[in-house]
Amino acid sequence: MELRSQEVRTLAPENDPLKMGMGWKVEDLSKPQIMVESTFGDSHPGSAHLDQFVKEAVQAVNDNGGKAARYFATDMCDGIAQGHDGINYSLPHRDAIVNLVEAQANASVYDGGVFIASCDKSVPAMLMSIGRLKDMSAIVVTGGVMEAHTLPKEYVVNDPACAINELLTLEQIGKFDAWEKTGVIPNSQLDYYKHNACPSCGACSFMGTASTMQIMAEALGLMLPGTALMPATAPELKQAAYDAGKQLMELVKKGITAKDIVTKKSFENAIMVHAAISGSTNATMHLPAIAHEFGIEIDADTFDRMHRGAHYLLNIRPSGDWPAQYFYYAGGVPRVMEEIKSMLHLDVMTVTGKTLGENLEELKKNGFYQHCDAILAEKTAGFARPVSREDIIHSFDNAKGTDGSIAILKGNLAPEGCVIKHTACPKNMFEATLRAKPYDSEEACISAVLHGEVKPGDAIFIRYEGPRGSGMPEMFYTGEAICADPKLASSVALITDGRFCGGRPHRTGGAGRPDPDRCA
Repeated sequence: MELRSQEVRTLAPENDPLKMGMGWKVEDLSKPQIMVESTFGDSHPGSAHLDQFVKEAVQAVNDNGGKAARYFATDMCDGIAQGHDGINYSLPHRDAIVNLVEAQANASVYDGGVFIASCDKSVPAMLMSIGRLKDMSAIVVTGGVMEAHTLPKEYVVNDPACAINELLTLEQIGKFDAWEKTGVIPNSQLDYYKHNACPSCGACSFMGTASTMQIMAEALGLMLPGTALMPATAPELKQAAYDAGKQLMELVKKGITAKDIVTKKSFENAIMVHAAISGSTNATMHLPAIAHEFGIEIDADTFDRMHRGAHYLLNIRPSGDWPAQYFYYAGGVPRVMEEIKSMLHLDVMTVTGKTLGENLEELKKNGFYQHCDAILAEKTAGFARPVSREDIIHSFDNAKGTDGSIAILKGNLAPEGCVIKHTACPKNMFEATLRAKPYDSEEACISAVLHGEVKPGDAIFIRYEGPRGSGMPEMFYTGEAICADPKLASSVALITDGRFCGGRPHRTGGAGRPDPDRCA
């Protein structure tokens, strides 16, 4: 086993004394040197708790013959940045994290890395970083998902978009805010929702970009099986962080690097899982960026081709009924992969040192599914009717849909393509003749929606919000305002060169990323 860290020691005589100045012992200097990189910080609930997983990973590395070094690249929160110019930093800061991690890793030179993150841009950033550092061993730990809040009866509302109205999750706040602005609910009720929508740390509890990208990390083979999108408060997650640090040392010893695990087949598996979970449309932007760092070509047309005929299984918000914490209770990524395994490359290598097919077979024997079933029974014991895992993750033969969940559209408005989540678009909007109403900013458009200027049958265009103009922010509040009005939700199209929030079900029938100059 040749260690890059030891080669560097011979080139830089200052290396040893500087590390000993941090408390390293002489015997630590010759061990495999491992970076434990995380986005820990008090920036939002998805990162504020990551230090506990850093601690577990560091302990595991040190217990198993390595020497760990902690690094931090704190991320921002798209939710906290919404509604003001802060959201313009969202996408650019993904690349800023990648650049920082690359510099940290290559300036000191490490033999392997444990990468810990939870959310929209931080998980893609870590995966992109691993791509840049693909010649070293790597493993990912994600910070899990926050719990939903159980509403008292007086605050339960009948939302036709969701069958489980007694559980509150953050993606509903935009809708409730629009209801308060239009007089549907009082301010005191909105305040209750705001004060209780995030009852714990973790990624927001719906299948937005954060949850999607946690799942993508496991689908690519870079996480231990069954560890993506666990509840952030689950004791199993701390154990998963320790186990990841321990397994990273095995990868280093065997010389298995990230480029040995992540291949074109791995990305094809991830896209099939994306179709099965009706994942965020933002994955069409993040997965190609990650693939690029690995020297692999994935484009939007790859998503379109692979989603066609794919089975869509997941009944998780915002397109379904259940908060995302229930995903793990129903069996998580392994359950989804087990259901769609006829569509997967089972021979790909994973961080276990085994193939995906071998991992799935082992999970059937080691009690993983029985453990998940027991937690699901416990967590749903108070519901009026029994809840089975198929209520959350449908079987392959009882799929919610059989044509994936997104499509890439091309035409005169978007000659290079745009994306739509068709699983959440009303069927009557698949072909419609609408009145075009262009707006040159989201602020102008949302004002028009809230003041009743947008009518059923309108197609609203938000221009000049793309990557060149303002960093490609999300059109979150406009989508929420449209969906808060049932008449608009089923008859208005939202088309933009900006992005859609991963937490939006896209019932607006909108498609993103057209050419703004063609939307006049």
